[in-house]
Amino acid sequence: MFSAFAFNIFEESIAKYHIEDDVSQPFENPYPKGEVGHLLYRKNWIDTVQWHYEDIIRDPAIDPVAALQLKRKIDASNQDRTDLVEYIDSYFLQKHRDVTVLEDATINTESPAWALDRLSILALKIYHMQEEAHRKDASQEHLAKCQEKLGVLLEQKKDLSTAIDQLLDDIAAGRKYMKVYKQMKMYNDDELNPVLRKKSGH
Repeated sequence: MFSAFAFNIFEESIAKYHIEDDVSQPFENPYPKGEVGHLLYRKNWIDTVQWHYEDIIRDPAIDPVAALQLKRKIDASNQDRTDLVEYIDSYFLQKHRDVTVLEDATINTESPAWALDRLSILALKIYHMQEEAHRKDASQEHLAKCQEKLGVLLEQKKDLSTAIDQLLDDIAAGRKYMKVYKQMKMYNDDELNPVLRKKSGH
């Protein structure tokens, strides 16, 4: 099933990141360009680095200048994340380009790649909740709460994985169809963000 294939790649990326556990470490993709595994690994690496950016920026003692620089990195990371989702959806569009769409086919509320985006974040939640559920310096109450939360996350993984595989099966059979909408983010565009528009004199 594709969801299991993707989740294994997400786990591989997360494990590799945590060897050094450093947001500035170099990135190397073990999957060849042109393969969907290459896109999935890159997607999760972006999510993993951003997860740790978000941890760092919440430090109450962070230097304001450093915080602003980090905010710029988070903005750039969000754009990279969106781009990768669109690349992954383009892969599915290409893969199923010859499918005959049934007359009563419906469109899904989200595309396959946006569902995989959720699975990538879920892989990170599971990894870090497992860490918390086995912390040596934590109280028994903390460990029990985290173990309970981990159980919910694992149930969510099962449900989301099933939904992703069902969606891909439906697309392959023509029961559902998909579109790729280019994300129209407004806050980076000086024509659409009123603050940037004022700065540029438009």
